[in-house]
Amino acid sequence: MADGETLDRAKFHTMVESTAEDWAAIGRAAQAHRGEHVDRILSHLNLLKGDHGGFAVDRLEHSLQTATRAHQAGHDEEYVVCALLHDIGDILLPASHAELGAAILKPYISERNFWMLENHGVFQGYYFFHHLGLDRDMREQFRGHPDFEHTAQFCHLYDQNSFDPSFVSMPLEAFVPMMRRVMDTPKRSIYRAAASE
Repeated sequence: MADGETLDRAKFHTMVESTAEDWAAIGRAAQAHRGEHVDRILSHLNLLKGDHGGFAVDRLEHSLQTATRAHQAGHDEEYVVCALLHDIGDILLPASHAELGAAILKPYISERNFWMLENHGVFQGYYFFHHLGLDRDMREQFRGHPDFEHTAQFCHLYDQNSFDPSFVSMPLEAFVPMMRRVMDTPKRSIYRAAASE
């Protein structure tokens, strides 16, 4: 490790002792790695390749089909990135996959799209829960919420129909610039001001 790297570190051992200079050093270190979170997310997204989970297409292809359909329908980049990452939690947190994708994108997206991501699992259940002995109308608990139709439309138009082996999806690389733009600067975060400096 170079001497400069050692010197440009916070000096505190407890946060109570921290100073503005310490946090400036931490900010400079973080700035040097800006954008790497997108690369980490892409690495995890690639873990979905080859994992079919019993479906007709693998989980990555499902994500690509969902995002491609949203893009072809003319949705903005934020919505398309939500479509791409909506099931990123499938293998890491299968019991709560929708919440994981929502948490990853929360700082970068609107409240409306966050709600859609966080709840799409229940809304998607409309198409298959009855085959599992569950209530397909579980989404009705959210009826009256301002984003109910937004989420229902996402599932109907882009999610439930994206298991088609003959569909021609855009490649993952086509979505990477969109991800970088959407996830460049947090829209809502306690760290927003520091991230945009």
